[in-house]
Amino acid sequence: QGDTVEKRQSLTLPVGIIRMLEVVLTCISFSLVASAGHVLSTHWAWCMFTWCFCCFFSLFILIMELTRAHLLGRLHQAFAMLAALMCFTSSIIYPTFFTCPTCYRQIAATVISLLCFGVYVGEVVLARLRPGGEISGFLSTVPGLLKILETLVACIIFTSLDPARFSFNPGLQWCVAVYSLCFIFALVIIILTVGQLLSLFPFSFNKLLTVYNILATMMYMTTMVIWPLYGFENNPRPVPCSHCPWDDLVVVTFMTVINLVIYILDTIYSIKVVFFTWDEE
Repeated sequence: QGDTVEKRQSLTLPVGIIRMLEVVLTCISFSLVASAGHVLSTHWAWCMFTWCFCCFFSLFILIMELTRAHLLGRLHQAFAMLAALMCFTSSIIYPTFFTCPTCYRQIAATVISLLCFGVYVGEVVLARLRPGGEISGFLSTVPGLLKILETLVACIIFTSLDPARFSFNPGLQWCVAVYSLCFIFALVIIILTVGQLLSLFPFSFNKLLTVYNILATMMYMTTMVIWPLYGFENNPRPVPCSHCPWDDLVVVTFMTVINLVIYILDTIYSIKVVFFTWDEE
């Protein structure tokens, strides 16, 4: 009986209530968008993936809490951070491309998506303020959060890529290769760290991470020059252009600059950890 009472209390705690709201709100978001009709667009697919992923993963965490199976205890706060970022980007992308003054379902979905963002932020704040709260490990640290941002921005870049544009251009193909390689390596680093597999490395993982961050930063510097140079060459903005492929080129350029800044910050932080921490010791 004591365990049953504890399970029920987990639902009435602020974090439990917030997680139930996460499930309900994300479910409403993707239901409204689905009822409005399917759109053949990578931006639409990204937004739907965001709400579905957040809904089902939040539901999974809630079930784990009810069964007292704390298999994902260290990932709760990290997932909330990731979900907040994903909902925030979807709340910007979806209304930009798919809403209009009379598109009431789409407008409602956008508003609810913003509420989802606020709810996930609330969970992160509660987890950090709660005395003796759960520890989420690497993904709640500065390098972990930067890795999450790197992969998230890369996902936005992928949703804006037009294969017809870069298929026959070696310069743009190099940029896509950089986006893909950096995304894969960042994802592998997250998996290895969260899975506590760093002990398998016979050398310092922090040094390897520093080298990777330096290389990734240098490669992103080349894309920041090459992508707009070849993407906009002999390609003025068409008139009219209402969310046309030319706008996707702008999105990729803007997100490339953002990810470059994130990689620079990640590199500076990793250099500080590897060299300056050792000097202090």
